[in-house]
Amino acid sequence: MDKFRMIFQFLQSNQESFMNGICGIMALASAQMYSAFDFNCPCLPHYNLAYGLGILLVPPFILFLLGFVLNNNVSMLAEEWRRPRGQRGKDPAVLRYMFCSMAQRAMIAPVVWVSVTLLDGKCITCAFCTLVPVETLGNASHSGLSQGEMKRVLARIPCKEIYDGQELITNEVAIRYLRCISQALGWCFVLLMTTLAFLVRSLRPCFTQAAFLKSRYWSHYIDIERKLFDETCTEHAKSFAKVCIQQFFEGMSTDLVAAHCHPPRKAPADVGEAAEKLLGITDQGTMNTALKSWHKCKPPLHLHPPVLHSSNGWAGEEQPPPHPPVPRREIAAYYSRV
Repeated sequence: MDKFRMIFQFLQSNQESFMNGICGIMALASAQMYSAFDFNCPCLPHYNLAYGLGILLVPPFILFLLGFVLNNNVSMLAEEWRRPRGQRGKDPAVLRYMFCSMAQRAMIAPVVWVSVTLLDGKCITCAFCTLVPVETLGNASHSGLSQGEMKRVLARIPCKEIYDGQELITNEVAIRYLRCISQALGWCFVLLMTTLAFLVRSLRPCFTQAAFLKSRYWSHYIDIERKLFDETCTEHAKSFAKVCIQQFFEGMSTDLVAAHCHPPRKAPADVGEAAEKLLGITDQGTMNTALKSWHKCKPPLHLHPPVLHSSNGWAGEEQPPPHPPVPRREIAAYYSRV
């Protein structure tokens, strides 16, 4: 149990590494899902294109949304975007940085799916088999087929068991031709995504280093502030519940204490510490007001030392010099005369 607790604390303290690991697992899972997926092309002229492009594009979109769902910072981004300005302004650059960071991680699994799909070639073969150039690869002199019948025959190219157009074009030739195009597109896609990732990760901080550092700092601050606020609310709720339960049992035992003439017992030390942690918020209405105030007008990001009151005014004002201490000998002589 201690090992699991240590692992959980490590993941909480290293959330960025944890999210990178989640995205890597999703990428491996997407590749495994595609290898286990039973691809069945309908082999019909009006359905091949929709089925092939659907398998190519719909699962990546789902994986992209799933990458956002599994990211804990999505709710923080939405809360920061929708909250009232209050006493603290909202920086659009920080919101863009947070969204781009989440989008980069969420794009890993979709990119892997599209790359694997294109390199395999089944989707492109199914989607574009009716566009095979028969004049170049097949028997263009084959007559007796209308345009609709020819498309119906070409649509069966991915289905070897029902393909009956060997005289028009050989099944193996058409599949090799489409798979070659699909693999070329796949490698171009991989090269494009790798180049974009390199540019985003390497060149962006070089051109806007100051803005990049500022956005990264305040995005980390928002995340840490939210965590500390949740921890403080949890601690306050725990202290509130402890004091409330203690007062409930003290009220229930009042009659028993009076009947047996037992002196009331002092409150436990931990209950006293819990009462100190309430910070003056000791009822439901005040707590609701505090939470509502935190949402509507968060404190401005401007730290200043607390100003202390004194008997002569505010601290920091010019005060009269203190009286010098009276020597002990003079005090003793005074009391001896008295």
